[in-house]
Amino acid sequence: MARLILASASPRRRELLAQAGFSFIVHPADVDESVLPGEEPTAYVTRLAREKAQVVFDAVGDSEAVVLGADTTVVLDKEILGKPIDKADAVRMLRGLSGRTHRVITGVAVVSARGVEASAEVTEVRFREISEAEIAAYVETSEPLDKAGAYGIQGRAGKWIPRIEGCYFNVVGLPLARVSAMLEEHGGG
Repeated sequence: MARLILASASPRRRELLAQAGFSFIVHPADVDESVLPGEEPTAYVTRLAREKAQVVFDAVGDSEAVVLGADTTVVLDKEILGKPIDKADAVRMLRGLSGRTHRVITGVAVVSARGVEASAEVTEVRFREISEAEIAAYVETSEPLDKAGAYGIQGRAGKWIPRIEGCYFNVVGLPLARVSAMLEEHGGG
């Protein structure tokens, strides 16, 4: 079996891959995560996932390697909500999500000697109304500061989410069923 490499520093992605029974090593990719002018959210996360996987594949120089790259973003209306730059930005994002439905999009890419495969998973997430006091208390935990959209469904924010449509694991950061199928195609499963 090929050597599986996760091109991500995300502890959540590591946990999900391990939970699904994969053996892998972690080799984070360093790529510019800026949104290109006019770039749609799905194209954005798919491009980043592909770039991360390709950079790591090229860096390790192992033709037996199978590299998995991923990138997740939250989209409210047409605005891409990445990781907040500070607490005030996290408050702004959470206020926007309160009482509304948004999309979580994860781009995933696998690069191996067999080629490059990239796709995206979309999940709709509904937030209940959250009060200013709840937002302030949550932001003070620092939990939202390293997460796209300023929340983690698997953490304290889960109590505000009455409904999702789509893959739960996608919202955490890695759509396991899609990833598993892609890895099997590339010999990394």
